[in-house]
Parts: sequence; structure tokens; C-alpha cells
Amino acid sequence: MQKLTVLVITHKDYEFPHSACYRPLFVRGKITNGLKTKDFYQDNSGVSIAEKNSSFCELTGLYWAWKNGVFENNQYIGLVHYRRYFAGKGLHLKKKRIASESELLTILEKYDVILPRKRNYFIESIYSHYQHAHHIKDLDLTRDVITELQPEYLESFDAVMQGRKLHLYNMFVMSSEKASEYCHWLFSILFELEQRIDITQYDNYQKRVFGFLAERLFNVWILYNQLNVKYLPVVNLDGENLIKKGLNLLKRKFLK
Repeated sequence: MQKLTVLVITHKDYEFPHSACYRPLFVRGKITNGLKTKDFYQDNSGVSIAEKNSSFCELTGLYWAWKNGVFENNQYIGLVHYRRYFAGKGLHLKKKRIASESELLTILEKYDVILPRKRNYFIESIYSHYQHAHHIKDLDLTRDVITELQPEYLESFDAVMQGRKLHLYNMFVMSSEKASEYCHWLFSILFELEQRIDITQYDNYQKRVFGFLAERLFNVWILYNQLNVKYLPVVNLDGENLIKKGLNLLKRKFLK
């Protein structure tokens, strides 16, 4: 058994960390453009939901790893993105510093899970933000499904929705045992929602609905299970325009 694998979700060739613990996982179907497939996991083999990637986003990769032995072969499992990593000092990538295997494992000796620092929405709740950015009926349906399938989580769901802070990107590092528990909980809810949400008229952005909902649900699961969390900044290798994000938030809220 390996100590740690951090899945790097990607849909294209890119510059990846030179570290054995970081393993690129290619989503969106077959690898093309001459990529060296031996260096990649692929989410369209074995037990797979790769065909759902346009609506499940990085979760098709997470599902594949859960169902195809990656969890069982590692004590700890993580998920990041080809351009988003947890900040650290041990590794350099595209002139940025990201967390090394030893840094992550040292943290996990004291904490249950490593998560991105929460984003604070300041001017609105998590519920109202979703209402302005997406189709609010989908979030209301999510509450219905939790009420039916996991009613013990309802109080935590409402607390997250009424709050103003959120972990984003579906990024984490934690024990494979806990990650498996989370996946069992998450996908049971999402697959039920898939039967109730009609996305046929959604544009390509809104079709990512199950990825958006999972970001909220992950916060619910963390809160309910009272995990001991270590918060780390997220490094965006391509940079991030926070002013633009803030302006878009204001536009969605006040201009709809």
C-alpha cells in the first residue's frame, strides 16, 4: 500500500509536479494529442461515469478512483486540479510553490482533512449566492433529497446554506477511509438528483450543476462529521483575477 496519492484532475496536457504522490487523472474521455498514457490515470476505464463529465466535472475522476482500487491502494487520498494546488514550500511548479508529499503527510498526522481556505461571500448567504448564479430549484431539490435519504444531515445543510463562507473546488486530502465514506454519501445523493434535474435546456456552464452542488454538499459533510480541518491557501498556476470575480458577484446579486 502507498502512503499518499493526490489525484490531479486534468483534461489536457500540462506541466505537472515532479513528485510520485501527484498522479494526473485525465477526464473527458480518451487521451489524445500524443500524451504519454502511462503517466496518467484515465476515468473512462473500469467502473466509470466518464460520460457524465460535462455535468459532474472533476467528480467523474473522483468516482473512478473510488471504484477502481486507488483508494484501497493508498492510506491517504487527495484531489486537486491541473492548475490549482494546495500551497506549500516543498515543490516548485510554474514559478509557484505547492505542498510536497512530506508537507501534506506531516499535516495529516494532526488533522483529519486538508481543505482550501473558505471563500467569504460577505454580502450574501451561500443560498442566495447560488440563487443569483445558478438555478435555485436544483439546490431546493438537493434539500428534498437529503430530507428523504440522509435526514440527519438536514441541520448541517441548512447551516451551510445560511452561512457566508464555503470551501470551493472539491479539493481535499484525507484518509482513504474517510474519502470512501464521503463518496458513498455524495454519489448516492447526486445520482438521485440526476433523476430529478432536467439539464437539457441548460447552457454548458449551468450543465456543470452536479459539480456545483457537490461543492456545497462537501461543506455539509465536513460540518456534520465534525472533522478536524487544516486550512491551506490554494495556488492558481494561471493566476486569478479576484477583482473580476468580485465584480461578477455584485452583478449577479444586484443586476441579475
